[in-house]
Amino acid sequence: MLRDLAETFRPVAPPQLIDNAYSNDQHSRLLNVVRDNGPWPLILAENFKTPEEVIATTSGAIPEGVTLTWDMIGLNPVFRGYLARGGTCFYPEIEDCYYNSRFLELVRNYWGCQYAEPETFLFNIQGPTPIGGPPHLDGTVFRGMTMENTPLWLLLTMAKSRLFDRWRSKKGQVIAWYYNGRIGGGFNCWPDGPSGQAMQINAPMWGKAVVVENEMMFHHGQATGPVAQRKPQGMDISTTFGADPENPTGWQLATSGKINQKVAEQDMRFLVHWGARLFKDMADFRQTYDHSDDIGADQAINMLIADMKTRGVQFVEPTDPLHDNSFVALLSQVYDIGGPSNIPADAMDEAA
Repeated sequence: MLRDLAETFRPVAPPQLIDNAYSNDQHSRLLNVVRDNGPWPLILAENFKTPEEVIATTSGAIPEGVTLTWDMIGLNPVFRGYLARGGTCFYPEIEDCYYNSRFLELVRNYWGCQYAEPETFLFNIQGPTPIGGPPHLDGTVFRGMTMENTPLWLLLTMAKSRLFDRWRSKKGQVIAWYYNGRIGGGFNCWPDGPSGQAMQINAPMWGKAVVVENEMMFHHGQATGPVAQRKPQGMDISTTFGADPENPTGWQLATSGKINQKVAEQDMRFLVHWGARLFKDMADFRQTYDHSDDIGADQAINMLIADMKTRGVQFVEPTDPLHDNSFVALLSQVYDIGGPSNIPADAMDEAA
């Protein structure tokens, strides 16, 4: 039954490709913000407190009796920072990038909605890396439950269960890439559901972007850069990515003050993720902002518990469900919807 649910994850419209997402000047200012305000944490460190929370957001199960550690998860060297959230841009020098009339029009047209508001502005940055984990879904939000008041693992579990569609917000993204490397670095996605063929957006990707609904479409990044450099040694959950003080265009990974890897400008992949919430009409907007039909964490947890009981799942009800690793692990198993198995071949370097 849950495997069938996976096939319902399709974006509201096919992804739309655009070029020149940001002007040369905007790209330069965005990159300067990243260089001047780093170093930046791993995506896992930014979004999750425990390994169990990671599993709850992907498709997978934890074997009975196994206690997870970060080493068991596998630390992919991809790093993240936030440039804006809600109505606030954190860096005035890139406000025109966030309050972006072109992007607002693109997502309104994509959804067929009257209104849109910028919601999220973040970036991923990396050097050579393995493929970006199993295909996954981005964290959606619900009326009353957002990333500001709800753990990402719970938002994604709610989305995968499809029990909460009544409250699910309409979201759209413009995701742009800057990568001139010769090996990999592209983007795979499954707009026709996980059993459909993968759509590939391949490098070089200088200013190429996609207008899409990533919360309802499985996707991941392709492997990037020379194979021998994709797994830097000595990383842990505290590893960061920032500007190389010895090279005005270079970057470096560091852990507890020790350099794990130097990354040349050519091998750096920079992803800029702009996201908005959409409103079909004024009634839709008012329903969100007058909070007349919100859902909260207690109601969501109770609905998940009731659904598991209906399914015959045996478990002890947690006293602190938002911080109970065993309960988080249980949810990840019960609501494991799987994902695409037809993943395109990994990009290898020319010497391999």
